[in-house]
Amino acid sequence: MSLKIYGTAASRAIRPLWAAEEIGLPYEHIAWHYQGPEVREPAYLAINPNGTVPAIDDNGVRVFESLAITLYLAQRHPLAGLWSATDAGRAHILQWTLWAATEAEPLARQWFHHTGFLPPEQRIPAMADAAIDKLQTRLQVLEKHLTTREWLVEERFTVADLNVAAVLQRLTRLARVPLPHTQAWHQRCLSRPAAQRAWALRPAN
Repeated sequence: MSLKIYGTAASRAIRPLWAAEEIGLPYEHIAWHYQGPEVREPAYLAINPNGTVPAIDDNGVRVFESLAITLYLAQRHPLAGLWSATDAGRAHILQWTLWAATEAEPLARQWFHHTGFLPPEQRIPAMADAAIDKLQTRLQVLEKHLTTREWLVEERFTVADLNVAAVLQRLTRLARVPLPHTQAWHQRCLSRPAAQRAWALRPAN
């Protein structure tokens, strides 16, 4: 197989795995843990010098950063339908992907770190509360956008939906008030067969 996807599915690697499943790409999943020794070895650092997951090697094209990988795969395989053929569509795919990366993910990660990821003695509840408070205004932006549409871009599922839905994978815990349109959209995304196949790769706890 020419495409190798590095990273346990219980990490941001779930995003390129989901994209590969949506596109129907054959791939080799190298399920290395983000804290494993393999990601600090020279061979892997040549692929991702950050020593983090995910990363891909697509027949010699090496890409790190999960959202960059999904955009690359979608653009490389346009017939799969995750990309757009129009300037406006491509701009909006980038817009929502960058929104996820800059407006939503930092706050969602801060909340997650201080509620479940860090050891209990390192968690700061005030930081979790501050993050979840700020995130509510971002979620209202998404709710308003989805009030009159089922998908983020071009009235069909694209890599923008994949990226935002994956970043907000814990939406039910992140929203403090009902967000009916966002919650319905999120369920549509995560119910897709490709999403289900990708999530099935996550190790059992």
